[in-house]
This record gives sequence, C-alpha cells and structure tokens, in this order.
Amino acid sequence: MRSPLVAPLLLSLLLAAGSDVTGEEVDRKPNIILMMVDDLGIGDIGCYGNDTIRTPNIDRLASEGVKLTQHIAAAPLCTPSRAAFMTGRYAIRSGMGSMGRVQVLLFLGGSGGLPASENTFAKRLQQQGYTTGLVGKWHLGVNCEHRGDHCHHPNQHGFSYFYGLPFTLFNDCVPGEGSDILADLQHTLRNLTIILGVGLFTLVCVRVCGLLEVSLWLLVALFFLSILATAVWYVPFKLLPTWNCIIMRNQEVVEQPMVVETLPQRLLGEAQNFIKRNVDHPFLLFFSLAHIHTPLFKTPAFAGKSRHGRYGDNLEEVDWVIGKLTETVDSLGLANNTLMYFTSDHGGHLEDSDSIIGQKGGWNGIYKGGKAMAGWEGGIRVPGIFRWPGRLAPGRVVDEPTSLMDLYPTLKYLAKDTLPDRHLDGYNLMPLLEGTVERSEHEFMFHYCGIYLNAVRWHPPGSDSVFKVHFFTPNFSPPGAGGCYDTKVCLCHGEYITHHNPPLVYDIFHDPSESRPLTLDTEPRFAEILEQTAKAVERHQNTLTNKQVSDGTPPQANTDAPSVQSQMTWEKILWRPWLQPCCGTFPFCGCKEEAPHI
Repeated sequence: MRSPLVAPLLLSLLLAAGSDVTGEEVDRKPNIILMMVDDLGIGDIGCYGNDTIRTPNIDRLASEGVKLTQHIAAAPLCTPSRAAFMTGRYAIRSGMGSMGRVQVLLFLGGSGGLPASENTFAKRLQQQGYTTGLVGKWHLGVNCEHRGDHCHHPNQHGFSYFYGLPFTLFNDCVPGEGSDILADLQHTLRNLTIILGVGLFTLVCVRVCGLLEVSLWLLVALFFLSILATAVWYVPFKLLPTWNCIIMRNQEVVEQPMVVETLPQRLLGEAQNFIKRNVDHPFLLFFSLAHIHTPLFKTPAFAGKSRHGRYGDNLEEVDWVIGKLTETVDSLGLANNTLMYFTSDHGGHLEDSDSIIGQKGGWNGIYKGGKAMAGWEGGIRVPGIFRWPGRLAPGRVVDEPTSLMDLYPTLKYLAKDTLPDRHLDGYNLMPLLEGTVERSEHEFMFHYCGIYLNAVRWHPPGSDSVFKVHFFTPNFSPPGAGGCYDTKVCLCHGEYITHHNPPLVYDIFHDPSESRPLTLDTEPRFAEILEQTAKAVERHQNTLTNKQVSDGTPPQANTDAPSVQSQMTWEKILWRPWLQPCCGTFPFCGCKEEAPHI
C-alpha cells in the first residue's frame, strides 16, 4: 500500500525542480548578436522609408523590435567610427582620430590600430563568461612591432574567435576596379620611376654612342636609384591585393589574396556555425559584413534582380544574409534569449559612382551629406534596430538621440558587469528600448571629423528640438555639388573646410535636412544655444587630457589630444614589410582556403 506522504513529496520535488529550471532560464545572461553593414545609407532600408529596394528581413526585425530614428555614428568614416563603437568612447580618446588627409588605416602592414590599453565590449563580456566571436571586417589594425605580435588583433581585444577580413574590402581586391589607396601618390611615384628609367636609358645611349662623356659611376647610381624608386612604387601598391586582401582565422592567414566572389557565403556560414557551436551558453557575435563597401559583389543569385543596379542587388543580398542569420537564431529556439542589433558604421558614400555601374554608394534619404562629410547628418545618422522577443515590445519607435557608443554600456548592463570602467561617452539603452524612460541621456553629443570637433548636438530638457551647431563644414566640389566629387572624400583640415563665426545652427527636429540655418531673427533661443553648447564643449574637453590646440581651429572647436599615442600618423599608417601578415614565407605570400559548398 502506497504511503499517503509519497504524492505530496513527489509534487514538492517536481515543483522545486521546475522552479530551479525557471530560475536558471531567468538568470541566464542573454545572447548578443550585433550586425553591422559597411557604408549603408539610412535611406536604403524599407523601414526607414525606401519603397524601391526590397529589405523584408531587416524590416521584420524592426516590426518585431524597436527602431531608433536618430541613431548616430561617432564618426563619418569606418576606422574611427568602429573604434568608438567597440570602446564606447569617442575615437580621439584612443588615438584613432586623424589630423590630416589619411583618416582611416590604409595598410595591414602598418603599425597603427586600436591600442591594447583600450577596453572593448568584447573584453568586458569575455570577463563575464561570454564566448565571443567576430566574423567579418575588423579594420582596427593587426601588428605593432613585428609580424605576428598581433597587438591590435581581435583576439587581443576580447574576441575568442575571429574569422574574416583584418582589413576591409576595397577596390584593389578586384582586378579592374581601380585603386582606393593614395592614388595620387601612386601616380607620382610611377611617373618618377618612368622619368628615372628614361633618363638612365638616354644616358646609356649617349655613352654608347660616344656623344658625351658620361661617368660609369653616375650610371650605376642612377640604375640603383631607379630600382629603388620602382620598388617603393611597385611593391607596396601594385601588390596591394596580396598585402591587404586577406582572410584570417584567429591569428592564421588562411587565404591570401582572398577570393571575393565566395566571401558573402563564407562569412554567413561562419556566423551561423558560431551560433550553433554556442547554443548552450551565453555568446556575443559581432557579424561585421563586408557589404556594402565597394567593390560591389556580383553574386549570380542577386545580379540584376533589384531596381537600383548593382548597388540594389548587393543591398538585397545583405537583406537575405540578415534573414538567414535570423532564421538560424529562431530555428535553434534562441530568439527569446537573444538580443539582435542591426546598424551601419556610418552613412552612404555619395561620391562613389561611374558611367558603367552607376551609383555605387548608398542613399542617405532626406539627410544632407554622407560618408566622410564631417558632421552633416547624412554621414552619421544610421539605422538602429533592436529585436528581443519577450523583452522588447514589437513595433516600438524611439525618436530620441542615441549613439553607436551606447552599445558598450548596454552590453555591460545585460552581462551584469558592474566592475569599474573608464570615462564612457555612451549610455545604457535598455530603459529607452523597454519604454521605462522617454528621454535620452544624451543631452549633448559631439561630432568629430578626425581629431577636430566639428559640431555639437543639443537636446534641451523639456523640448522636442534638437539643435546642431556646426563650427566648420567641408567644402563641396565642384561648387554647388552635394559632396566632394573632386577628391572623392571630404577632408577635415586646411583649404578643404570653411569655418563659421558665428557657427551654423539648425534645429534638426524641425529641419532634418539641415537646409534652413537659424539666426538671431528666426530663433529666440539662438544666443542660448551658442552659450549652452560652448559650456558643453568646455566640460567635454575637461574629460580629455594633454591639451593640444589644432592649427586653424576656432576657439569653439579646439580639441584636446588623447592621453595615448596617435595611431593615425604617416609613421604608423604606411606599409612596413616586417609587419605584413603572410601565409607562407615572406615575400612569397599566398594560400587558398577551400570554399564551402554553396
């Protein structure tokens, strides 16, 4: 006969076991998937107003989650923007802001990159027990002093797994697409080499024919000078596909030069496999797409399918990739415990086009400017979409100012990381995303062009207005154009900019296209706007160290140098053979990775 105590005992054990399982699920830290497109314009996406390019999978993320309409990159170019994104701090704090014409890292064989002293969100989450992975583009440096020290490598910045491009996808990676790297310098060095060669040949002919007495030592010196000039031009620049266009798995070069045609499928496969390998414990995946930077892909399944040429084809391929990654998360039953985030590193590249393909850069909607155009809204306002079923209400829209730098403190909060940190420029987004607060903590935001403070955004308490004060703006060329078509990208110094005194002021809440500057006559708060932003600049500069005034910068726009060494000097950017990652024995670098079955 069964004891009357057995049933209650069994029931209590089942309830206890159930409560343990529930508690474990509740206490488990969420998975994080960050998806960043390269050079994507905010006007390219359906849920941000585009009705001619099909992006149903990205639009679905927005309808199932939260869409940010004023999501701001910390810089209008990839290297400084990504440095700020990774660290939660303006790029000037880590030495990743430029003083001159070169505003991004140009060679994998350079020594510049994100300093090892910097914290990244990957480091912080790794310390909290997360498995961390980066698949795709890095573009924040590799080596410092010798090949293989990997001081700037993703593995040294908190990513336990890396597969992808330590540099970026650029035109030199595809034959016939031209060159992105110091094209004018290449042209000068090539001409110098030709002149030396022609001069040497002429002097040899003169000597052989006995027309003039030409010293043999002069001919020998010119011969070696010609060889040197040829090497300085040919080796770093004409072999760029070998030096820069490579794929690494962790710290091993697995393909050099890389096969571009199969790159999208390989990156997607690596991202899916990373998720599948880590279903049983919290993970962070930063999926940094090679799209939609030029050269544009020619994937047969998408070629000619869009209404916007090759750029539209590429964007619809991006949407397919995002859909596949979302499908992987959902099919593994991870959706309710996974925060998915979609964005771009900055705005679309307006000047990138040609007569054959047409427009190769993105569309920034109603916003003025684009990639590399200082603080104009089109270069820094980017998509921002968060999806987390069961935690974030579907279809919510947040119109408050937010930043890519906010991801760092947000991920720290979700990982329950309460350890001390340095000064951060971002804020935890969860209260805004969950609707427990209505106002952003960003009363002021600072817009940098290189190391130069270009503009300040002020969102006054109790007001819908968002005022933006421009201290200087880039000079568009030719005159009357909407971009810097003569130089292909806008620059931040010297004759390439115009300083404004008083500054240009816009209310981007009422004038998002920045077409109607405010004046004392049209805006009652004009003097207050200038006063409040000047005080904010002073407070901001007091959080920086080692004061350094930039030549030609007006008092309102002076910037302070960071306490770390600048990573964007010519000394650190230019190619050095002993720093070049290599598959094989340098300089005979070359290997191919077996592509997966597509």
